[in-house]
Amino acid sequence: MIINGKKFAQNLKNNIKREIKFLKIKKKIVPGLTVILIGNNTPSEIYVRNKEISAQEVGINSKVLRFKNSITEKKLISIIHNLNNDKKVHGILVQLPLPQHINGSKIVEEINPNKDVDGFHPINVGNLSSGKDSLVPCTPLGCYLMIKSIKKDLTGLNALIIGRSNLNGKPMAQLLLKENCTVTISHSKTRNLKELCKKADIVFAAVGKPNFVKGNWVKKGSIVIDVGINRINHKNGYKIVGDVDFKSVVKKAKAITPVPGGVGPVTIACLLSNTLKAFKNN
Repeated sequence: MIINGKKFAQNLKNNIKREIKFLKIKKKIVPGLTVILIGNNTPSEIYVRNKEISAQEVGINSKVLRFKNSITEKKLISIIHNLNNDKKVHGILVQLPLPQHINGSKIVEEINPNKDVDGFHPINVGNLSSGKDSLVPCTPLGCYLMIKSIKKDLTGLNALIIGRSNLNGKPMAQLLLKENCTVTISHSKTRNLKELCKKADIVFAAVGKPNFVKGNWVKKGSIVIDVGINRINHKNGYKIVGDVDFKSVVKKAKAITPVPGGVGPVTIACLLSNTLKAFKNN
C-alpha cells in the first residue's frame, strides 16, 4: 500500500475546515496563524506560501510577516512578544532557517508555548516526553497519524527511528513509546543498522541520505515512513528522492510513503491542526 499523502492531508483539512466553520458560527471567531519569514530563501518562500494557501482553504486567518535578513534579534523578539499578547493570534511560527546572527533556540523560547504550533518550545518538548498533552512537531505528528491509519493498535511492535534530530527523530520516538512500541533510535554511529532494520515492524527514516534504506534491509509486511527530501542529479537535471530506496522497499513493505507526495502535504495539514488545537486551548 502506497500512502497517498495528498489525499490523507486533504481528508484532515476537510475535518479541520468543518470544525472551524462550526466555531465561526458558534463563537464568531476563527483561529489566527502568523508566520514570520526572514530573508529570501526560496524553499522557505515556497513552503510558507503553501502554508498560507492551506490555512485560507480551511478558514484560518493567516498572516505572513516578512522581514529582511538585517533584522536584529532584539527586534524579532519584540515582534514575537507583541504576537504573544495579541488575542487574535493563536498560532505563531518562525520559519527556519534564520540568519546566522539570530539564535534560533532563543527565538523559539520567546514564543508563548501555548501558541507554539511548531511544537519546538522546551515546554512542549518536555510535555511530550513526559506523556502529557502538548503541541507536537508537525512532521512527526503527521507520520504518527499515517501509521495509526494503517494499524490502530501498535502495542508491542518494534519501531526503528533512523535519525535522532530534535525536529523529527526524537519526537517520533516519544509518540511511538506512548503507543507502547519498543523503540530503537539509530544514527550515524549505530552499528549493524541493517540488522536492526530487518527486525523492525515500523521504520521511520529521517537521516538525510538519498535512497539509504534498501529493500533487503526491510522486514516483509513492515510500515515504512520516509521523511527524507533529497535532491539528486538526473538525466533531465535533478529529481527529488527520499531516504528510502522506494523501488526496492515498496515490494516488501505493507505500507510506504512516497517522496514526493507522502509526508510533505501531511506536515502542512498538521500545522493547521495544531493551530486549531492552540485556538481551542486558549
